[in-house]
Amino acid sequence: MVVVLFVPFILIRGLIQVLEGATLLVPTFAVKMVIEFVPHFIEFEIIFTRLIWQTGPICQISKATKEVIFVTIFEISQEHHCGDREVPPAHPTPFAVQSWKSISYYRISGLKIGSIDAYENALRLLETRRRKARPTTPAPTTAQDSPTPSGAPTVKGIPSLVGMKEWLQTLGHSENDVDQLNIIHVTGTKGKGSTCAFTRSFLHAHGLRTGFPKRIGLYTSPDLQCIRERIQIDNRPITEDLFTQYFFEVWETLASPKQPEYTRQPRYLQLLLLLAFHTFIKEGVDAAIIETHHGGEYCATNVVRKPIVTGITSLGLDHVAQLGPTVEDIAWHKSGIFKPGAAAFSVVQDPGPAEVLQKRAAEKNTTLTFVSSSDTLPANNRVLSVPVQRLNCSLALELASTFLQANDPEQVLSSDDIAKGIDNFSWLGRFETIKSGNSQWYLDGAHNPLSLEQAAKWFANNVNTTESPKHRVLIFSHFSEERDGVDLLTSLAHALSKNNAVPDHVIFTTYQEREDGSTRIVFLPDKTLKVPETPFPDLCSTYSSLWKEFHT
Repeated sequence: MVVVLFVPFILIRGLIQVLEGATLLVPTFAVKMVIEFVPHFIEFEIIFTRLIWQTGPICQISKATKEVIFVTIFEISQEHHCGDREVPPAHPTPFAVQSWKSISYYRISGLKIGSIDAYENALRLLETRRRKARPTTPAPTTAQDSPTPSGAPTVKGIPSLVGMKEWLQTLGHSENDVDQLNIIHVTGTKGKGSTCAFTRSFLHAHGLRTGFPKRIGLYTSPDLQCIRERIQIDNRPITEDLFTQYFFEVWETLASPKQPEYTRQPRYLQLLLLLAFHTFIKEGVDAAIIETHHGGEYCATNVVRKPIVTGITSLGLDHVAQLGPTVEDIAWHKSGIFKPGAAAFSVVQDPGPAEVLQKRAAEKNTTLTFVSSSDTLPANNRVLSVPVQRLNCSLALELASTFLQANDPEQVLSSDDIAKGIDNFSWLGRFETIKSGNSQWYLDGAHNPLSLEQAAKWFANNVNTTESPKHRVLIFSHFSEERDGVDLLTSLAHALSKNNAVPDHVIFTTYQEREDGSTRIVFLPDKTLKVPETPFPDLCSTYSSLWKEFHT
């Protein structure tokens, strides 16, 4: 049904009662008149001027008269939830408003009038910045200190670092503002998140005892339950209100009509990082622990100019299409976070990548220290029972100690700080155990061969410690845009077999499946992905057949 309104808007209240999902054709001169009769409808002016490109036929200027506004009013009865809320399927035509001020904006749909959740709007807008696939062709030009060991192209597409400095300046944040966050910069292949969490836990324990640091920011990825886990302050994800407020401050500033039309907008991870910097600066944190996305040299996080200290966790083959093809190439990229005058630490690496790290440290005019598992850490602590976690904790101990001494040479971590830091360490989804009734769950978000081997060994050490009979079930779900799930399953099967922990039953399941059963996996022309181009259910069948081959 189409209703053309060229009548005084005093009638709008009556019309609302009879319109059922109607399309309204409204002359532009009448828009302001709507304000008088529909609460907070003024936000409509923001929407029709700035959402034309956003989500389709929500609003546009009529090509016929260039005067009429075409508005389709949608109802979204389901809420987009996060964390402890339920997450429903995405609405086929999501409606998002541009301004955090629009939290009281009302939409008309039949006889219903309801308010739009501003946090929901922020999440929807953030999702629009995801790209469909990683670029596979080299960037036109690259600027680098030295060639990668293999001589392979160092970046593909536009490096995520490009634009970060300018966007921060647009937000009103200078390089000095970022420097004053007192940043600990961490990269690596396996253990970045755990190392960051250990570092935060040590600093938090010291802060409770001495008063410094009082507030600690943490930026990490990916999230497990809620997007706000990526931006934390004082050991907690920032609140929905804080996320919403700062998100729209960033969004509206960067999307301002005052910005040149040619200005490139940040992508998903770049936008999240800008939000993290903006939040930490506004909230006045005393320390900020920043985990790279992937890589280092051209990573968006490398906009950090003067970190206090940098750290590299265990290196292995991951993100090979962008950083490889060799582990030495990956070491070259990761060591890009080294900065002059900022002490650098790395866990002990294999000889090849270790040599690359040493050369890069010399290029960057810094000192590099290799860290092995510390003998001073508690011997029988549950958290440190996994060897790789003990190594991550040892690296974190060096990062935290160096950070404190850079602030004041007299500041040191006490034995009590270290003990409390370990006891209070928590990192969901990493070597995590959950007891539920008669079942014991072992959870780990392993997604590369190195981490899968560690997870299998950890699982075996736990389930093989008693002689009581156990029924072991493996639940495997891996559908990545850039990782070969078949290779990962093969690695896991071999690791479980080697550690005498082969499960009695295996479940292959899916996630984020579309209603038509199609897959999100992108198949690249250079065949860097070898997963069959099949819907999810068929991919599970492929995994099932492969598993049977291993154990027959």
